[in-house]
Amino acid sequence: ICQLFREFLFTKDFIEIHTPKLIAGESETGAGVFTTDYFGTTACLAQSPQLYKQMAISGDLPRVFEVGPVFRAEKSNTRRHLCEFTGLDIEMAIDDHYLETLEVVHDMFKHIFGGLETKFGKELACVREQYESEPVLITEEPVVMHWPEAMDILEAEGFDVGDRLQDLTGAQELALGRVVRETYQTDFFMLDQYPSSIRPFYTMHSPTDPQYSNSYDMFLRGQEICSGAQRCHDPEMVLQKMREKGIDEESLAGGSLKAYVNSFRDGVAPHAGAGIGLERVVFLYLGLDNVRKASMFPRDPNRCSP
Repeated sequence: ICQLFREFLFTKDFIEIHTPKLIAGESETGAGVFTTDYFGTTACLAQSPQLYKQMAISGDLPRVFEVGPVFRAEKSNTRRHLCEFTGLDIEMAIDDHYLETLEVVHDMFKHIFGGLETKFGKELACVREQYESEPVLITEEPVVMHWPEAMDILEAEGFDVGDRLQDLTGAQELALGRVVRETYQTDFFMLDQYPSSIRPFYTMHSPTDPQYSNSYDMFLRGQEICSGAQRCHDPEMVLQKMREKGIDEESLAGGSLKAYVNSFRDGVAPHAGAGIGLERVVFLYLGLDNVRKASMFPRDPNRCSP
């Protein structure tokens, strides 16, 4: 998958970058963070390359990607969560709309899914002797569902969605995946316009209703494999959103967030991106029963060796 990921992005003029994994502060608000001593100060293991991808865009690299480790200190003992996984990240300047990014990512997944079947048929056949799976169905053009439509579907399926502003549960994801497959004959779809309250501070709000955002998740066989958004590229707007999310001013003044905000002050192109969990894709593509089977040396809350 990494080979096919790189292969496709190089044809679309993306540049591979390598960002730090020891950082001065959290890169993802709301995600658990591992800390370590760094010569008398506290450093964090990066939860994503998010801030650095955006700083690369501000440095006039119009399209970038990275393959690298991601660390999440979340005590999630589920079949689809790991404390360390491999992230496949992209970021790109956009001209008019974040749909440009969705189209690139959709075409990328078409290349990956098709390449797996044509180039790695022997390996897939071996796995499928134990874990039954079929090639992924994917449409020629992206299937993009908007948040209100998803809420309507879930209500029709019998779910209580409350104020319609809460994140999806695993059961709701699976239900949406089933309905989309029946309606559009695809195992892969995108859901956009998530409520702003459940997305990170760097997410651009919707121009028509700030209660929602220009953000999106992507789903494979009814489970999320990718999250992304158009990013805020105006420094004052970023500062305002940070304060709204309760990010303390001290972390801004002394840490990497200050450099991040300052990188936009001389101008940066509007941009959007996405982060994909490699093991999650492998797990769902192959129909495995646990994401740990998609990792050579899995790391979860109970395992840190070998």
